[in-house]
Amino acid sequence: MVTPLEKARKDPDSMKARILKVARRMFGEYGYHGTTTRMIAQEVGIDISTLYYHWGEKGDLYESVILDINTDLRNHLAQVEKVIHGLPLARRMEIAIDKVTDFLFECPEISNLILFQYFRKTRKEPNLDFHVPDVISDVARSMNLCRAHDPVPTGASMKVLAMMNAIYNFISGEDFFREMLQLKREEYIDRSKETLKFMLIPAFTN
Repeated sequence: MVTPLEKARKDPDSMKARILKVARRMFGEYGYHGTTTRMIAQEVGIDISTLYYHWGEKGDLYESVILDINTDLRNHLAQVEKVIHGLPLARRMEIAIDKVTDFLFECPEISNLILFQYFRKTRKEPNLDFHVPDVISDVARSMNLCRAHDPVPTGASMKVLAMMNAIYNFISGEDFFREMLQLKREEYIDRSKETLKFMLIPAFTN
C-alpha cells in the first residue's frame, strides 16, 4: 500500500506535499509540542479536517516529517559521497563541508529537528528514529575512520558526532549568531563554512 509520504514525494504539487512542506518548517521551528495541527492547517490555508484527511493525527504527520527529512539527508550524503570518493581526505572534507552546509542552510528544519531530539525534555514524543547511527557509520567510512565492512569504533562515532554537531549548531543558531556578529546571511554562511573547515580539517587530517 502506498503511504501518504510516498504520494507526497511523488507529487510535489499535491495537497499532501503542500501540507508536508509547511509541517516540516513548523515542526522544525517550534518542535513537536509547540506545533499544533491547527497552526499547520492555518498556514497552508485549509481547514483542519482537510489536514486530517490527508495525514491523520498529529503524530502521523510528525512521523512522516521525520522520515522525509531522514530520506533527504541520507540522499544528499550519498550524492556528496559520489563527488568526493577517492579524493585526499582534506579535499573530501572541504567539498563535503561546503555541500552539506549549503544543503542544511536551505533546509534548516533538518538541523533543528535533530537538535530537538538531542535536547528534548521529559515530555514524551512519538518514538521515532533519525537513523543517526546509520548516518554516522556512512560518514565514518567515507572519511576512512574504519574499513568498509567493519563495525565503526566508538571513538570514530564520537568524532563524527562532534563534526555533525558543529555543523548543526551553525545552522540552528543562525538568527542568534548573525545578530550577535552583525552579519548578512550570505556572509554568515561563508564565515560558517570557513570556520568549520578551520576547526575540522586539521582535526581529522593531522
